[in-house]
Amino acid sequence: MSRTYKATGINLKVMPLGEADRLVTILTQEYGLVRVVAMGARKPNSHLGGRSGLFVVNHLLIAKGRSLDKLAQAETLASFPKLAQDLGKLAAAHYLAELVLYQALSDQPQEELFFLLREQLHQLEQSDRVEILPLLTRGVFQLLVTAGIAPQVHRCCLTQQPMTPDFSEPNWRIGFSIPAGGICTLSALEGLSQGNPANSPHSKKEGSHRFGYQSPPALAVATLHRTITATQLAFLQALTQAEPSQGENSQNLGRNFLTKPSTLESEWLSVERILRQYANYHFDRPIRSAALIDTCFPSESVAVS
Repeated sequence: MSRTYKATGINLKVMPLGEADRLVTILTQEYGLVRVVAMGARKPNSHLGGRSGLFVVNHLLIAKGRSLDKLAQAETLASFPKLAQDLGKLAAAHYLAELVLYQALSDQPQEELFFLLREQLHQLEQSDRVEILPLLTRGVFQLLVTAGIAPQVHRCCLTQQPMTPDFSEPNWRIGFSIPAGGICTLSALEGLSQGNPANSPHSKKEGSHRFGYQSPPALAVATLHRTITATQLAFLQALTQAEPSQGENSQNLGRNFLTKPSTLESEWLSVERILRQYANYHFDRPIRSAALIDTCFPSESVAVS
């Protein structure tokens, strides 16, 4: 049996090991997450120095070890040096990498996740500042889709009623329930809080199960997390659409609903925090890198529940 194997991977996490080595966690197409030791990578002029850096994409030759595999050779395919030149871009890249670490598997191909992250890192590197939050938020949503846990944003989770943002009413709001799995009409949640889902104006006499209602035990946890505006719902729904066509500026996601860039950033911050808390709940752990986003994009107007 061969003592070496080849893979193509993105370095997600790098830690010092011993006096001169590095411990690198890599997302590979062929084998999912692998942890390897890059021997002597921290020595001056080491051929593995740059290749074992964060967010570098390499063709790898890895030697199997008793406890940890060793990185024997690496040929760089791509790197994203501009990420390190902008704290906002770097924070967003760390954020996405942390989510990938939470959901990637070991000893199984992770090709879809690999190409998704690589494309997101490329887009972030080439972005302007105003594009960082839309790209990050789209990336988070796509990773949730890949994990199979993306929130429902087109229909009420309780009634399956299609939901369309109403921009004609300034005070229009809809609920977002993390345990329920996405958006909910406030009337359905009110009916639930009264202990009778059938009180919802969207329920039917034929039986609630035929119209998307969950069983009573599941409904019991479908509490209101927060209310969201028409613009925030429009942004969430825009995230489910296909990637912007080549040459289309990513900052235009939802820009037709707003005119002030400062307001646009505030709304994207709100949407990012909704998805952040949703991801925290489903992965059952905090996204530590998100604290950097709070530092880079502070907003007193964004309420965090």
